[in-house]
Amino acid sequence: MLPSKIPLAGALPIPADPRYTSRMSSKRIAGPEIERLIQLLAKVPGLGPRSARRAALHLIKKKDQLLVPLSAAMADAVDKVRVCSTCGNVDSSDPCTICTDPRRDGSTIIVVEDVADLWALERSGALSARYHVLGGTLAPLDGIGPDDLTIDQLVRRASEGEVTEIILAVNATVDGQTTAHYVTDRLAGFGVRVTRLAHGVPVGGELDYLDEGTIAAALKSRTAF
Repeated sequence: MLPSKIPLAGALPIPADPRYTSRMSSKRIAGPEIERLIQLLAKVPGLGPRSARRAALHLIKKKDQLLVPLSAAMADAVDKVRVCSTCGNVDSSDPCTICTDPRRDGSTIIVVEDVADLWALERSGALSARYHVLGGTLAPLDGIGPDDLTIDQLVRRASEGEVTEIILAVNATVDGQTTAHYVTDRLAGFGVRVTRLAHGVPVGGELDYLDEGTIAAALKSRTAF
């Protein structure tokens, strides 16, 4: 005779006790301070709950080398980092370092969707120009219209007379190309040459994920829009 505790073949599994499951799911493994650190880290792009736990544990283990300097740097960033009122870049000064650099070509403005795209273009080192961050793309289905972006500020910069070329370095997505067409129409009549990145940028790709060589080649091969 088989032991009573061994289930027979084909027998249905015994369901877990819901009271035990509830106690296990609500059981804390650390204090509220550590739990809050994990929850905040999990909100960082690229980090999920499991990665956040590993990152939090690593920071705690390296308290003096990482956690303390990181907390000081973040507190300093909260106090000093701001959005540039001219181009929309983030920096510790307003206007930002790029806008105040006299070595940059003030006659050329590169228009990007996000600050991450600006940083990606800067890593390529292909062009020393000024920038303008739109803050996103037109997306009518999501309720994002021209008033939600910095298109009016771009038009104002283009009308000042110093600008001779505007490079539309938006992502090769449907919303990105729709935004590019709208910006081109708004810039008509100002005598400004409007160009776009060459087709080396893959359709559906995003600038922040491209390598520096591809971005540099795209900038150097830009064509009229």
